[in-house]
Amino acid sequence: MSDSLFIDASKRLQAALKYVSISDDASERLKHPKVSLSVSIPVRMDDGSLKIFQGYRVRYDDTRGPAKGGVRYHPHVSLDEVQSLAFWMTFKCAVLNLPFGGGKGGITLNPKTLSKFELERLSRGYIDAIADFIGPDVDILAPDVYTNSMIMGWMMDQYSIIRRQVSPAVVTGKPLTMGGSVGRDGATAHGAFFVIQCILPKLDLLPQTTTVAIQGFGKVGAVLAELLAKVGYKVVAVSDSQGAIYAKQGLDIPSIRQYKASTQGIKAVYCQGTVCNIVEHQSLSNAELLALDVDVLIPAALENQITENNAKDIKAKYIFEVANGPIASTADEILSAKGISVFPDILVNAGGVTVSYFEWVQNRSGLYWTLEQVTERLKQKMVEETEQIWSISQELGISMRTAAYIHALNRLGEALNAKGTRDYYVNGHDS
Repeated sequence: MSDSLFIDASKRLQAALKYVSISDDASERLKHPKVSLSVSIPVRMDDGSLKIFQGYRVRYDDTRGPAKGGVRYHPHVSLDEVQSLAFWMTFKCAVLNLPFGGGKGGITLNPKTLSKFELERLSRGYIDAIADFIGPDVDILAPDVYTNSMIMGWMMDQYSIIRRQVSPAVVTGKPLTMGGSVGRDGATAHGAFFVIQCILPKLDLLPQTTTVAIQGFGKVGAVLAELLAKVGYKVVAVSDSQGAIYAKQGLDIPSIRQYKASTQGIKAVYCQGTVCNIVEHQSLSNAELLALDVDVLIPAALENQITENNAKDIKAKYIFEVANGPIASTADEILSAKGISVFPDILVNAGGVTVSYFEWVQNRSGLYWTLEQVTERLKQKMVEETEQIWSISQELGISMRTAAYIHALNRLGEALNAKGTRDYYVNGHDS
């Protein structure tokens, strides 16, 4: 992958800077990652051979607190991608007013080709390589694409072995028995659901008459689809990496989740007990799903799914970014010209990092919350920040994306300015 992803991500920062009065020092600092690490991870494979995997960890900014961000296992992981994701995490944490900076990590591989034994050796080897780079007060890991609670548990355990002390707060998204938080698995989906429920009534959209298409039926998209269907939204299309399904009358999401869990595929089905019957539907490609004529489109897969090449085909009136960076900056302009409103990833998918913060707090205090407490605190956080960003958007007549970056920049600017600015040193007073 070229360096275009990070350059593209940075353009969103430029659009917001004209609306804020932060120091030149602060804006310059935010254009560059603080530190990046590339590591080689040797793994003894099950057949006895030795294979070297490439890993990364980027700490983009830690002005507001230790860096925070997931670790993804994917064939397309690169330093550029990880740096871009760490950039987004910096602003995401500021948007939600969490005491964290932005970090991200990843390993370049197809995890489906490794056995569980090999995955464990790889995960522990990654921690061996970056142990001096992370810590509960330095940089905190979390699950991301193709990583889960088991992998997070291995990572936390390996860090504890290296440090010779139990260190649960170095990793979030762990198994509950190792200090994980209830509600973490579905946190990103629930956070997005609370944002959608906050926004759509402002647009006079009622669940029963609102059609939704979701690209990505993984651990986030599938949960969000079920949450939306449960309150009455008509989810008419979903997809996984193999393709999409569409039914104008709406899909039975719980049945599709049950079918996918048992077959690893998706079909429009209706299940009674363990028996699932296929119902009438159309098979589509992911590209065709994105172009469906629906009220709400939810990209919940990977970045750069909507670009200048296909933005003209988008017919949805509203897009909620559940994936990180699913829309290229060049596509933003095309969508805006078509009157399509985009609700940005740094707000919509921030439920995961918010509950990761809750987990970190619980680990450090030794006091653990109930699912009801976690869910209520998450809802309060998501709704509060959504309302503030909505107000900025309406007041300035700008997009929700630019409003979210303004909201984050104001908080980041204050923290960066507190360390001293040119105006302070040259003129002898606070900037």
